[in-house]
Amino acid sequence: MKLAARILFLAALAQPMLAQAATPDDFFRAVQVDDDRALKRMIEATFDPNVPEPARGENGLIVALREDSMRAFELLVRHPGIRVDQPATNGNTALMMAAFKGKRQAVVDLIERGAAVNRSGWTPLHYAAAGGDADIATLLLDRKANIDARAPTGTTPLMMAAQEGQQAVVRLLLARGANPYLVDNNKRTALRVAELADKRAIAKDIAAHMAANPVPAAAPKKR
Repeated sequence: MKLAARILFLAALAQPMLAQAATPDDFFRAVQVDDDRALKRMIEATFDPNVPEPARGENGLIVALREDSMRAFELLVRHPGIRVDQPATNGNTALMMAAFKGKRQAVVDLIERGAAVNRSGWTPLHYAAAGGDADIATLLLDRKANIDARAPTGTTPLMMAAQEGQQAVVRLLLARGANPYLVDNNKRTALRVAELADKRAIAKDIAAHMAANPVPAAAPKKR
């Protein structure tokens, strides 16, 4: 072997092989299995942590929460370039997913990093109501979440909790001032939603609240 070729050969053996550039498939596979070490290597190699997952358009934060990959979530949420409110194709955000999954610390971490508590359409409070986590619902309300936020269907968090049979959240929302007289796009109140879902205990709670808090009579018009 010629001297120059031998030198190049020996140099190649002495150096570690260069890692191939990570792909989105590699990234989301690491998120799904909660491999934070692999994620750290990818991010340090300038891989964009905000890349959307092809099927749902979810970023790594949302996937980590959906898959209960909390080491991956903690690594990603601390990344200085992470976009905490980047929505998926269906409009879901990481805060909405954390609220639905009952991940209180993740909710706190996201809010501290600027995640929006209020937004148009479905909100994190809707998702907390559906998931039935009264503690997270309380946290969101304490952060000025709109208690009567309206989804595109006209659904309020109270209606969502009633539909899903989440009695603790129903009671919390009523106690915090949710309006049980609002109607959705199908003209249904939260009481009617509970009745149609056969959530009898919840329907009873809402009916009792409405009886104790009737709609104020309209003021007479001045002549």
